[in-house]
Amino acid sequence: FVVLCTSKGIIKKTSLNAYSRPRANGINAIGVRDGDRLLEARLTDGTNEIVMAVRSGKAIRFPEAKVRPMGRNASGVRAMALDTDNDEVVGMVCAASEQDSILVVSENGYGKRTLVEDYRITNRGGKGVKTLNITEKTGKLLSIQNVFDEDDLMIITKSGVTIRMHVDTI
Repeated sequence: FVVLCTSKGIIKKTSLNAYSRPRANGINAIGVRDGDRLLEARLTDGTNEIVMAVRSGKAIRFPEAKVRPMGRNASGVRAMALDTDNDEVVGMVCAASEQDSILVVSENGYGKRTLVEDYRITNRGGKGVKTLNITEKTGKLLSIQNVFDEDDLMIITKSGVTIRMHVDTI
């Protein structure tokens, strides 16, 4: 399957076979509504856990089976309810195992690594649970990524300083 998510919390799952006959001018993958934009596209096997996070510091986890497969022209269904109009989804992770790690990073450089199993399973369409405490010091949530112990993390500051660290030290 191909799982797509938008910045307004819409998710769509389509069979990979639906994209087997591309045309020279391309084919539609998702109907994106006004004021929305496609954020992520991930390949899955149909048994993964989906974790999505929003700028306000909340994340939602639900089984991929909660999203039914749709055709290419469909817009998708609500994956996560947003608190305010200014809030938006920052990313989506498709975790194959509950032992996978998720790294969230805020605007001011604060990060946190958590196991997928530490996120409570909820139904699709909820507001989610707190993943990072958003304060003036931390800033809003910027990114969510699936990480492994053997990965490295590179951070580049506004002044151009590059920091590299092993994920297993976080």
